[in-house]
Amino acid sequence: MSMLLLAAGAAAELADPAGTGVALASGVAVAIFLVLAICALLWGGTHLWVASRLRRHQSRGRIVMITLAVCNLVLLPFGTALGAYALWVLLSATTRKLFEPGPALTQ
Repeated sequence: MSMLLLAAGAAAELADPAGTGVALASGVAVAIFLVLAICALLWGGTHLWVASRLRRHQSRGRIVMITLAVCNLVLLPFGTALGAYALWVLLSATTRKLFEPGPALTQ
């Protein structure tokens, strides 16, 4: 959301009445901020979608979330911490048992 706000702020500079030549730089900034914002929203949406699969104890969801956690390790500092924690939880023996095929668990 912050990238979308930055894009909106840069878009406000596109209407430069003084003609100081800021329009080109603002246009580039708007494009970059919008691309980054869309990528971040898609990345977050992917995590939410896979999390819904985890709640249903689907083994494919666990595998995909492990992959996403490994990718998150390079996103300093929060992605590293959350990725490491996700790997720790998803690779533990207790969690593995939840995703093994077998009789349905009742709660």
